Amino acid sequence: MSVKGSVAATFISRAYLALLSLGMLPVYVRQMGQEAYGLVALFFVLQVWFQLLDLGLTPTMARETARHRAGAVPAADFRLLMRALEGAFLLVSVVAGLALFFSADLVAASWLKVERLPRQEVAECVQLMALCIALRLLGELYRGVISGFERFAWLAAANAAFGTWRLVLVVPYLAWTEGRPSQFFGFQAAAMTAETLLLAVKAYRLVPRARSGGIPWRLGPIRQVLSFSLVMSLASVVWLTASQLDKLLLSGLLTLADYGAFGLAVSAAASVLLVSSAQAEVLLPRLTHLHAQGSHEALTTLYRRATQWAGISAWSVACVLAFHAERVMWVWTGDAVLAARAAPVLGLYALGNAALAVGAFPYYLQFAEGRLRLHLLGTALMVAALLPAIVWATAHFGGTGAAAVWVCVNLLYLLLWTPIAHAHFLPHTHGRWMLQDVLPVAGLAALAAYAGQWMPWPQSRLGSAWLLALVGMTVLVASAAGSSWARASLYRFVRHGS
Repeated sequence: MSVKGSVAATFISRAYLALLSLGMLPVYVRQMGQEAYGLVALFFVLQVWFQLLDLGLTPTMARETARHRAGAVPAADFRLLMRALEGAFLLVSVVAGLALFFSADLVAASWLKVERLPRQEVAECVQLMALCIALRLLGELYRGVISGFERFAWLAAANAAFGTWRLVLVVPYLAWTEGRPSQFFGFQAAAMTAETLLLAVKAYRLVPRARSGGIPWRLGPIRQVLSFSLVMSLASVVWLTASQLDKLLLSGLLTLADYGAFGLAVSAAASVLLVSSAQAEVLLPRLTHLHAQGSHEALTTLYRRATQWAGISAWSVACVLAFHAERVMWVWTGDAVLAARAAPVLGLYALGNAALAVGAFPYYLQFAEGRLRLHLLGTALMVAALLPAIVWATAHFGGTGAAAVWVCVNLLYLLLWTPIAHAHFLPHTHGRWMLQDVLPVAGLAALAAYAGQWMPWPQSRLGSAWLLALVGMTVLVASAAGSSWARASLYRFVRHGS
């Protein structure tokens, strides 16, 4: 499948799941209550933090799979590596799951500020979260194999199917049962069990079969990729500390009900990363493949074009959310009080996420070459400077303070560190990249979204929703006008059509 087809399949799946999630989250709040939804928000945060236990092995698996496809890794060595990593993932998943399972009572009694839910019910929810997280960790290995083989259409379809199971079918299940939070997480655990089994079967069907006998488990293959995976792991530790510490701190500082409102705003802001995350899943193995083949010109062209793709979507969504945050939250939830409280968090996190989407691109180059030390250094320096600000702002200003620091973190990284990374991995390109691929797209999106504030807005939610959609389309078109790739594509279309 071509890069465009792979991105399209992945994007459609992620867009479907994102829209589904955004549509269902207010339903969960109404069905279970805002305090119970705080547990759902905590679940999302814990899943991200427990990705640290991946130790960089999932991207390592995807990279080695792409290298195997390019002929750089023999089939026999690839089979041994997959079996070795499978054993490591199984061990880490079990240990992590058990650690959280046996800490459930402590989390419910000492960390979370529970007001109305029974503490035993909260502890049961944390135990079920532990099972879900263990299954998620194990399934990531098989996702890495499937994405490395570039079976993105199949993976997109599977993600959409199981996402529908988890997000939608849980609603009639809760209506049929007592609707307790523990029943919500029990349903999630059942869905994740089936999903992990299916991913494992698909991955093994893609892996070249051994001519005779089984595939033994050996530690040696892990040692061969340990250097790369450890750098990936350290980079993840540093970056997740910067990007997720505020959310973890707030889970202990806010009441569970207030944390649920904060989680809604952060979830809405995550829509900014929809296209860029789908692109990353496709770009990482493709850039690795091009680098292994020595196709420097094709790699550079794809890199710059993909920057514009990501920027058009990320800046368009972020600017609409930033300049119309309260209106978006009100249309989404129907709660004017909640919308006013969550709007600053939504707007700031959205802008920070847009800067993150674009600032992450130099990392893709470093991943393709297998040299991540510069990425690790840059992220570590940024965390060393800004981590105290995150802790202070979260403690004094809650979610709004954390959101403000999040914008600063990502803007500083985009403006100060990407030129250094480009100088090492794509020399003499940063100026054109910033002036032609980044700033025109972001600037036009911001101007169009700002202008939309002065429109005569209706008082009804439905009318506001339609006008928000119109503003969003206008911002998207304005942003695309700043993209040389989009303009060239339109010119070719018009010329061919005429």
